[in-house]
Parts: sequence; structure tokens; C-alpha cells
Amino acid sequence: MSHLLSLLSVLVCSAALVSARPTPGWNVPATDRATMPERLSVSSNRRYLVDEQGRPFFYLADTAWELFHRLTREEADIYLDDRACKGFTAIQAVAIAELDGISTPNAYGHLPFVDEDPTRPAVIEGADNDYWDHVDYIVRKANDKGLYMAILPTWGRYWHDGDNPVFNARNARTYGRWLAGRYRDAKVIWVLGGDRNPENDNHREIIRQMGLGLIDGDQHTHLITYHPTGYSGSAQFFHDEEWLDFNMRQNGHNHWAEAYKLTRDDWNRSNPVKPVLDGEPIYEDHPVAFDAARRGHSVAADCRRALYWDLFGGGACGHTYGHHSVWQMYDPAHSPYPVNNPLMPWYEAINQPGAAQMQWARRLMLSRPYLTRIPATELVLAGSSIPSAWPGEGIYRFAATMDTDGTYLMVYAPVGRRFEVNTTVIRADKLTGWWYNPRNGKSRKIGPIKRAERVSFISPNPGEELDWVLVIDDAAQKYKRP
Repeated sequence: MSHLLSLLSVLVCSAALVSARPTPGWNVPATDRATMPERLSVSSNRRYLVDEQGRPFFYLADTAWELFHRLTREEADIYLDDRACKGFTAIQAVAIAELDGISTPNAYGHLPFVDEDPTRPAVIEGADNDYWDHVDYIVRKANDKGLYMAILPTWGRYWHDGDNPVFNARNARTYGRWLAGRYRDAKVIWVLGGDRNPENDNHREIIRQMGLGLIDGDQHTHLITYHPTGYSGSAQFFHDEEWLDFNMRQNGHNHWAEAYKLTRDDWNRSNPVKPVLDGEPIYEDHPVAFDAARRGHSVAADCRRALYWDLFGGGACGHTYGHHSVWQMYDPAHSPYPVNNPLMPWYEAINQPGAAQMQWARRLMLSRPYLTRIPATELVLAGSSIPSAWPGEGIYRFAATMDTDGTYLMVYAPVGRRFEVNTTVIRADKLTGWWYNPRNGKSRKIGPIKRAERVSFISPNPGEELDWVLVIDDAAQKYKRP
């Protein structure tokens, strides 16, 4: 598919899904948006993210690690238009990119530093003539479309790998201060780490100094988190650090439920309580567990299951989607060394179904009281002598969520298998409900529903690997169609 066809798909998407577009700062003139950030913070109960008006901010990110490094401005426009149209609220990208971002120039021949020295950003007076001007353009363009940029100051290899990495405890703070000062007035979220975990005190000090540098540069105007390596989370290393506003996990490129249960472990942490989300679940069209020969490449259904396992069972404050071709911005004409066999160019991959389906989870979550939502998978009851079959394990794990006021309950059913739910947690005599389709965002009304300790349900596609969400409401609340 050509770039022209990709642009056409963006225009079609914009016309069809305009109501789903993010709205922060949308009525501010385009020339002013970059200087009027909607400051995000942690909610009063420490579970979620909110904006300056206290409204829920649902972190729905796309993974675009190589965005600053590999795309031209015209290509970045196509990509950002598409992701804004599909309801994303954030874009994860890396300032000093993984794929030789420190020594291989960007699309315009520019490098980020002079002599690979983080204390000497390669900034040339004037506009549109250096590496950081290109980053500026993309950040402004994303903000103009209502997207926050979740920026990794550097990929982890540059502070972690080797005996003499680029970043050390001396220069990390200087670089962090400069970077945060440059983007102080933009809509950004800072993400330290970069697919590496600290292995010693020196590593921890580098990260700590970079975090303190970010705070020096913007007075902690923007939220800060940490992106770890697979099957781990920031809480293991930095949960008590004051600069860490919320926890991020990387639950890994697999499609079984066991890994995604770990999100709940971080949700359960206290002293302090912090929000948590999965910053790198399985990507669409990725070799499952990096073993395509045995397990094949993932599909959209794998991404949806990870999404709802994290949100419902883990209590996550948002979610990150990724596509294996898009994170690396793979283009056969310009990417001579593709990573792990991407199946198509990035400009085709942005149209894969999983990306568009993420927005339906965001819309569902925000259709009911959000800041009081808690994980509640224990409400899906075992009704069989075979635990692996009901409520399900592996790729058939059921998950549930509810609000603490007992006005609604949601159950994610990844397969059409009969299951039982304890509906007495809803504190009302009359219950009503819906089947919500996570593949297209449409719902069908059901009910009334019995209020009892065991109520049996089966989704609209019995026996099929088609997922649905059961929504049960207190009828008196008169919640709108999800």
C-alpha cells in the first residue's frame, strides 16, 4: 500500500470517527496549543490520571519508538493523523532511538548530539535545521491533534549496556534538565528506562539523576514513569522514588494470561499507592514470545485480550498498543535491517484492525464512573471441576471490574463459554445490562438481570473465539448505552 492510500485511509477514518477524537485543548488556536499544556496529575485516590479539571485521563498510547528518528515530517503527519483519528491519547517515542539513534542520522541527516556528548545537544540557531527542530515539529503536531507525547529521553542501551555507556551519573542530570526545559510548555509525559532494568547502584543513580534533571527543567510540570524490560515493572526498582508518579509494566510479547496478572500485583502495592499500566504488552503481528516458528505471529484478538486483562483484572489506569512494524517504522525502501521479521511496512500496518479496536475500550471505560473503578475478577465464579476451563486460563482467562459504589460490573469474556457471576455486589434491586462488542464498539441490550450470588451468562457467540464484554448496571442509575 502506498503512502497515498495510507493518507486516504486517514481521511476516511477522520470522517467516520470524529466523535471519538481526543479533546484536550481542542478549542485552543493551533498556534497556541503547544504553549498551553493540559497538566496531568494523579487522582486523589492515587489510582488514575486526571487533567487540571479533575476529569479522567485515559492513557491510551501507541508505540512509535522510532518516530523521531526514521520518519519525515510528511510521514509523521500521516501517522499522527491516523492515531488521533483512532482515539489514542498518547504516543510513546524515544528521543535517542534504539536503532542507532545516537550515530545514525534522522530522515534529514541530523544527529542529536555533538560528538555523542549528551551535554552538547546539536542545536543550530534558526528553525527546521537540526535534529531537535524535527522533534519540536512532531511534538507540536501531536499536541495540535490532542495527543500527549510520552517521550523516553533515551533508549536503555545508552545508559545500561557496555563498560562505558553514553549516559552516566554526571551527564544524565544535565541532559534531563535541558530536555525538560525545552518541552516544558508542551503536552508530554516523561518515560525513563527504555527496555532495560537497573542491575546495580550505578544504574539506579543514572536513572535517579536523569529523573531529577527532568524535574529541574520543568519543576515536575509533567508526569514521570519508567519503562522496564519484559515481564517486569518499574515498581520493582523505583516504587518509593518521589519522581516516579505512576508505575509502568512490560508484560511482554506473549498471549497467555499469566503474565498479565502481574499488573494486579503492582495495583496491590501500598505505601505509597500508585497508578499502574502496561506500557508494552504483545504487539500486533509480532512473533509470539519471539518464536514465530512454533507460535506464529500475533493477531488483533491477542492485543484485545491483553488490553482487558490489564484494565479489568489488573486495575490499570490505561494501556499501550503496539504494532511490530510501526514501533520500528519499518519501510523496505529505507530500513535495510528489519527487526524480527515485520510482516508489512509501517504505512500499511497502521491500518491493522487492532489499533482501531483499542478506542472501544477507552469509550467503554469512560461511559461509567471511572475514578472509583477496581479490579473484581473474583466475581466470575468457578462452576466446573476443571479450573482451567471455567472461568478459563491461558488465552481464555475471564476478567472483571466494578466500581466501589456498586453501580456497575463488567466482565470480559474472551470466548463463548457459559460462566457465572455474583451480581449481588451491585447495590440495587433492579439490574439491567448489555453485551458490548470490543471489536466494533457496538452494544446490544439485555435484561432485566437477576440479582443473586450465581447468575449464568453466555456471550452472543457460544463456542467461538470471539470476545465480548458483559456490562451489568444498577437500573436506577440510567447509564447510557456503553
